Amino acid sequence: MATSLKSNSAPLAGLEFDPSACGVLTAVRAEAYQAFLDRGVPTTKDEEYKYTPVTDLADRYFVQGGPVPVPESAITEWIYGDLDQIRIVFVNGHFSEELTTSLRGVEGLEIRTLSCALGGRQEIIEDLFGKLVKPQQFPFAGLNTGTFKEGTYIRISANTKIEKPIHILNIATADANGATQYVAPRTLVVVEGGADATLIETFATYGDGPSFTNAVTEIHIEPNGHLQLVKVQQEGLKSHHIANTEVHQAPDSAFNHYSVTFGGKLTRNDLNVFLDGQNIHTRMDGIVVIDGEQLADNHTRLDHAYANCNSFEVYKHVLGGESTGVFNGKIFVHQDAQKTDAKQTNNTILLSGKATMNSKPQLEIFADDVKCTHGATVGYLDRDPVFYMQARGIPKAQAEALMVYAFAAEVLEKITVPGLVESLEAMLFAKLNVQ
Repeated sequence: MATSLKSNSAPLAGLEFDPSACGVLTAVRAEAYQAFLDRGVPTTKDEEYKYTPVTDLADRYFVQGGPVPVPESAITEWIYGDLDQIRIVFVNGHFSEELTTSLRGVEGLEIRTLSCALGGRQEIIEDLFGKLVKPQQFPFAGLNTGTFKEGTYIRISANTKIEKPIHILNIATADANGATQYVAPRTLVVVEGGADATLIETFATYGDGPSFTNAVTEIHIEPNGHLQLVKVQQEGLKSHHIANTEVHQAPDSAFNHYSVTFGGKLTRNDLNVFLDGQNIHTRMDGIVVIDGEQLADNHTRLDHAYANCNSFEVYKHVLGGESTGVFNGKIFVHQDAQKTDAKQTNNTILLSGKATMNSKPQLEIFADDVKCTHGATVGYLDRDPVFYMQARGIPKAQAEALMVYAFAAEVLEKITVPGLVESLEAMLFAKLNVQ
């Protein structure tokens, strides 16, 4: 399969399949990359990309740069101050030992670069890697599988609670010749039975050049495992960010996902969770704060396949300038999923008459004994509270920022990492231009 692939058939100039990267996965990677070649870059005629034009990517020239030095002083904002953390850093898709904290000495936690983990670990290759992503359905996942250079493998041992958050920081740098920097982060996480951990994924850019981050994360949560995942997208305004997160939950497990989008010219997040057993808890929340001509698209899918599970989903958007928000939330309740409790909410505040929100909540229910609700609202800030605060000496911009924070707090305050929450609050106020 690998030898049949031709680099000049790639629809994105400068990118091609490299069989030498993670050679033990050559067949898997080649098949996924071929799926991308067969599908190509989606257009707005594709229902899943109706409001999210990505065809301009086909007009760019991409480079996969080397590990450009990034000073530790430059990453302060992205490591959240004094947050006690286990930190893994990648620059342009290459592991940065200089910026990474020690990965040794934490009992019950295995962290390796993906290439090292795969070497000689046939059970990972056969049972875990690439088993959740669907390149035929998500073409950019196929592109990631065929082009990633390195990634992270994390395993939390059974009945282990990891006290410190595990933080993966992915940095894209500007290309010196003005091409678009392409980065393909890849993460594989296994939470064994009874284990409990928090994972933070941060995406950032160093420099002012254009970049394209194409990320894939696969998460396997075994029976009674618990994982909290916080994803922070804080890339520059010349960046495209497309991510596919696939989660498989076993019986009695819990998964809490919090998505925070402040940066990027265009952001597309696909989050898909399969509830494969009874007594599973899932929470998927997100906050988007964008302005100018930014676009943020969150596509989520929950599959309730068995009885007695619950899921809760709250996505909030704050849109200023001429920005565009997209939310497509799908919940599928399969025939055997009786006693399902699923709630989905999408709320949007428009700070400008030129901002646009496209919301599409979806419920497909094939069981008859369930509690399922969904709802969506779009509106402007209530002027009365703003006027009230102005009358008491609070400047208008600060009053509006406090209103926006109160709106966003429902998502941020659920995150159980205190130092991280304060840093995200500071980022939010900076985004709103409040000192």
